[in-house]
Parts: sequence; structure tokens; C-alpha cells
Amino acid sequence: MHTLIFATNNRNKVAEIQSLVGNNFEIIPLKEAGIEIEIPEPHDQLEANAQEKAMTIFNLTNQDCFSEDTGLEIAALGGAPGVKSARYAGDNSNAQANIDLVLSKMTGIENRTAQFRTVICLIWKNQTYYFEGICKGQILTTMKGENGFGYDPIFVADGASKSFANMTMEEKNQFSHRKKAVTQLFEFLGTL
Repeated sequence: MHTLIFATNNRNKVAEIQSLVGNNFEIIPLKEAGIEIEIPEPHDQLEANAQEKAMTIFNLTNQDCFSEDTGLEIAALGGAPGVKSARYAGDNSNAQANIDLVLSKMTGIENRTAQFRTVICLIWKNQTYYFEGICKGQILTTMKGENGFGYDPIFVADGASKSFANMTMEEKNQFSHRKKAVTQLFEFLGTL
């Protein structure tokens, strides 16, 4: 089994990705790798933030690693919250504050088209690779569901009948932007 450091301490993301990769790889979050730093996300593009995180970890450990950056992109808000999804309501905001801000900005707006977009940056044997997954859907007018994290309670994927927060992990993985990007990542690793 090959170990990959995942440049996050978000246990939800680690569990979601580990559920996708099975037993061929062990996904190690930063804390388990002994890395106790906050990695900045200073860029205005998901790709650049993903690369910043992966390069930071690689420079510290010289080990194969990957990172991801994900944004909720809402058409009526000009693509916002986008790269600032985790901090939309402010640097110290939480998921509820971010959701509340989105819902307030979307009041009265009929076009509720949105997409989740994930970009993964892999550093493997000193080479850098990128993978992208997109899940198109709609923003709900109210929160629905208790599962998931982030904006899951207000997002319904195209082709789905319930929000991500009303889905099991297995159901969510049928639509998930992160799953699409991770699938590309591990299909690529399987060719090496």
C-alpha cells in the first residue's frame, strides 16, 4: 500500500476520499504526517491554491502528496463564493454563516444554477499533475438535511432529488465533484 499525504486536516474530506480509493492507498492528513501548520490560500484561482498547498507539503516532507481546493460557483453571484467558499462570510466564519450569506444574497433570484468545482494538485515523483471534477446543480431556497459539510444542505445536483446533506456518502459519491477529481487522480496513479 502506498501512502499519500493529503494537504488537509478536514476529517470529512479525508473520509470522503479514503472511501473512494479503497485499500490501494493510505490517505494521511497533515496532522498524522506530523505537520502542524496552517497553509495559506492566498490565490484567486482554485488551481493556484491547490498547487500552493501541495508544494508547501512537498517542500516540508519530500514525499508524494496531493491537495485540493473546492469552490461553490453560483452563476447569479458571478461565480461567488468560488475560491473564497470556506471564508465567504469572513475569515473566521463557519459553514452556517456562509450558507446564511449565500441564501440572503440569493433571495428573490430565480436563476439558481450553481456548480461545485474541485481541483486536485498531485506531486508525484517530483512532477506536478492536475485533476478537475465538476458537479452542476441548483441552490435551494432553504437548508435541507443533516449530513455532509459546507454548502451540502443548500445544493441539489442535477439529476438528484435531494440535497447533498440528505444523502449518504455512497449516494453523494454518485454525483460528487470531489469523486470525479479523485477518480481521475487514482486512475492516473493506476497507470504508473
